[in-house]
Amino acid sequence: MKTINIITIIAIGFLYTFSYGQSNSNRQSIDQSISKIEVLDFHSTHRCITCNAIEANTKYTLNTYFPEELKNNRITLKVINVDKKENQKIAEKFEASGTSLFLNVIKNGKETHINLTNFAFMKGKDKEAFSKELKAKIEIELNKR
Repeated sequence: MKTINIITIIAIGFLYTFSYGQSNSNRQSIDQSISKIEVLDFHSTHRCITCNAIEANTKYTLNTYFPEELKNNRITLKVINVDKKENQKIAEKFEASGTSLFLNVIKNGKETHINLTNFAFMKGKDKEAFSKELKAKIEIELNKR
């Protein structure tokens, strides 16, 4: 009886290890030196339709295409009101005085700021085009070597 239990435990452990390795094998192309990508959506207190659409479409894209990365904090979203005193330093750091969209890629402890503001305003009201392009830009950063 004890032999059967031990064999069962070993078999379950083997199957768990095997299935875990399989589910993660497709993600090996992701650059492991990137510790985080921060998506920073800056805005002012008074927002226009496009500014609201940029936030909504950014959230949609991240939740649709990067739920696992959001869950494990590999990608984070920060929505930042530049008019609030507590956000002054980060707004200055990114030179954001109103609506702006940035990727802050943190790799090996170093930050790279990618300004997506022009793209965001051009595609902001077109959910499909915005989402497709933002997804591609994030994937490029995740897959860089």
